[in-house]
Amino acid sequence: MRAITLIVFCFSFFGYSQNNQLFEEANALYNEGKYAEAIDKYENILDSDIHSAELYFNLANANYKLNNIAPSVYYYEKAKLLNPNDEEIKNNLAFAKNMTIDAIDTVPDVGFTKILKNLVNTLNADTWATIAIVGVFVFVLLFLLYHFAHATSRKRLAFVISVVSLFLACLSVAMAFQRVQLDKRDNPAIVFVQESRVKADPNKTSEEVFRLHEGTKVQILDSYEDWNKIQLSDNSIGWIQSQDIRLLNDF
Repeated sequence: MRAITLIVFCFSFFGYSQNNQLFEEANALYNEGKYAEAIDKYENILDSDIHSAELYFNLANANYKLNNIAPSVYYYEKAKLLNPNDEEIKNNLAFAKNMTIDAIDTVPDVGFTKILKNLVNTLNADTWATIAIVGVFVFVLLFLLYHFAHATSRKRLAFVISVVSLFLACLSVAMAFQRVQLDKRDNPAIVFVQESRVKADPNKTSEEVFRLHEGTKVQILDSYEDWNKIQLSDNSIGWIQSQDIRLLNDF
């Protein structure tokens, strides 16, 4: 068993070293202006099931230099998924989106929906769940303090803080649940063909509702055979052939 573990470690280390060398070679090719060759080496790393924001960012940069609209948007979006707070990724993604043809308005959230979504999105589901657990733990401790305390002031303080902790725990559970639901519904994709005819129904003879072009981001709502039901940021809905798009959440 020990020998097997050592062999696995050696292969893992060898694979890491090889990918690191490929990454350095790809960066060197990029700096020399050999963008197509750099892309080949970056993609070789992806083929070994290695994923990182830096890798996707560099791959997007190389595609952007060659005016490859869909791949540059796609890989910037992938980098953003892995490192959502990186300003350089956001800025380069904005430049890449400027190359796209489709100008689609965004329907903003308003009122309570906007407030709720902003609150839910401030933290991920795991963080909300952690806050809930801490809140319950604090509630139990303060409830015990309230039960055994003799001074009225201590009992009052323990009672107030325990109620606040319980409320915070319940709110955090609700926020975690809502974040999970939002994440499940978030299934973005990028159009990867020069032009795609979006249909009213999932068949080629159906009425065409609109056309999309490479680099446009869509949300997948449903699927049927080799078709995907999509929604745009302006809430337009239609069916697109699965071969015309690439999912962003696939790693």
